[in-house]
Amino acid sequence: MTIKEIAQLAGVSSAAVSRYLNGGYISEEKKEKIRKVIEETGYQPSAQARMLRTKRACLVGVVVPKINSESVSRVTAGIEQVLSRRGYQMLLASTDNEPEKEITYLRLFENYPVDGIVLIGTVITAEHRRFLKESKVPVVVVGQYTKYANCIYHDDYGAGKAMGKTVAELMMRTNGKRGTEETSGKVAYIGVTREDKAVGVSREEGFRAGLKASGVELSEAYTRKAEFTMDSGYHAALDLLDEHPDIQIISCATDTIAAGAIEALLAYSREQVPEAASASGTRMMYILNRSDIRVTGFGDNQFLKAVTGGIPTVHFGYKTSGIRGAELLLDVIERGEKIPVEMKLGFRMVNENEME
Repeated sequence: MTIKEIAQLAGVSSAAVSRYLNGGYISEEKKEKIRKVIEETGYQPSAQARMLRTKRACLVGVVVPKINSESVSRVTAGIEQVLSRRGYQMLLASTDNEPEKEITYLRLFENYPVDGIVLIGTVITAEHRRFLKESKVPVVVVGQYTKYANCIYHDDYGAGKAMGKTVAELMMRTNGKRGTEETSGKVAYIGVTREDKAVGVSREEGFRAGLKASGVELSEAYTRKAEFTMDSGYHAALDLLDEHPDIQIISCATDTIAAGAIEALLAYSREQVPEAASASGTRMMYILNRSDIRVTGFGDNQFLKAVTGGIPTVHFGYKTSGIRGAELLLDVIERGEKIPVEMKLGFRMVNENEME
């Protein structure tokens, strides 16, 4: 099937179909007619013909920190939605959270016939900045702010501050004190490396500011660093619980870390106490005693919600960031947009009532 045949079936001109396939302007009425015919016929435009016509490969490289992450999968779903609609294909590279691998894949894509790159960022090193400044193809960074490329990022500081205020209010309601050392000492925080400016810096600093606005301080002794894994969150939470039995809330930088903290609470919820003496020594029994500790996170992970019923967390528009990032990249590729874009997306608190 040809463009001309699609045009005849849709009752529009061949030029209109061409504009539709290439992301050009077309009225909504004509767009819907063309979309319907393409859907019914299963038409697939020739990649080779389009490459010859447009001088583009219609390929976009996407570099992600890991593929087994719900947030990353939501971002890539948004990217794929836009690319597929506009006739592009996605080449996906996962780096297992290794910045050196990111650079390797970025340079590989740059020298491969891709029209542009989307980087779902975690850390922006000196090598990243050098690549972004010198790249021969357009790059959009999603998830981190940078002045060296167009970027779509989240209001991590604002989200952290909102969570900090929520936690502080609960502490004051529970303990009836404001701004006391006793109240402050009962809040713990598990963060991530500060090399990650979004999650490791902005989110934590916002959380501290939210606490402080209500007269609560986060003691350094009550903080730990974790990797972006459930297992790391588990061990960080156990370490906190061992050292600070007065903890009432553990706030975590991500829902994945929070899941590990919840698992740690379940493991820690049985405290060994003497039951009776015997010839072989003191026997031990276990009692539940940590069910009063609350855990909060960031990310609105749907699997965690299904398992726990929902913890206090923050919903970010991850799929939206992927959609906006892909649209921005294609605007640069197809229209040569030169105006730098820095787009900050908002957030929404979720399950705040679980703090009651």
